[in-house]
Amino acid sequence: MKISGNAILITGGTSGIGLEFAIQFLERDNTVIITGRDQHKIEEARKRVPEAHIFQSDVSDVRAIPLLFHEVIQKFPKLNVLINNAGIMRKINLARDEEQKDLQDISREIETDLVGPIRMVQQFLPHLKRQENAAIVNVSSGLAFVPLPIAPIYCAAKAGLHSFTQSLRVQLKGTKIKVFELAPPMTQTPLFAGDMRAGDVKGVRMMDVSRMVNAAIQGLAEDRLEIRPGKSNMLKLMSRVAPQFILNRLSKA
Repeated sequence: MKISGNAILITGGTSGIGLEFAIQFLERDNTVIITGRDQHKIEEARKRVPEAHIFQSDVSDVRAIPLLFHEVIQKFPKLNVLINNAGIMRKINLARDEEQKDLQDISREIETDLVGPIRMVQQFLPHLKRQENAAIVNVSSGLAFVPLPIAPIYCAAKAGLHSFTQSLRVQLKGTKIKVFELAPPMTQTPLFAGDMRAGDVKGVRMMDVSRMVNAAIQGLAEDRLEIRPGKSNMLKLMSRVAPQFILNRLSKA
């Protein structure tokens, strides 16, 4: 994939990995469009990356995606890269009655982290097919290969996104669209600044977000279809050779 001269849409681009993608792609002479749902984060992102074009949109809202599509394509008809990055992660203990979630709330990560990317692909795919070259980048997680049991719904969503990406890659093999999966390790972002505490990921050294995104972009430039920076490689390997051992390690929290 060429990493300059693109028009790139990044969901969840107002903080964390998405914002760092915006910064580094702008440095490489791309047109960058980012989305976010939190108005405060949108305003902060405008200060950080004034060159980026920002739209308020929520990938978990099925009504918002067609509206986003028409607005973005009208302004950026040469859009050729979609990065499905928006995601949420919660610490949920299903065994505790006091943490009982209602039936709609329990699947929030599924709606944002899995259903959102699927709907975004479905909406933008006909447009991407018409481009001379195009790419879809789905941001899963190293936890797609082996779960962190304190975040069961998040890990299930990312495992589903990993599977979906593999199938999508096969189905689009005869097109000009390259389908990438980025599976980051635990990275220093606001994703781990909410429910998660130091003891929940004790002994895990988180990867610097700038280094992680730089490695991801290098992987895109080299056409590595499954990009596993840092310790994500180890997680995938261990999920194959010693799945129970690595699950036990991640179960200590």
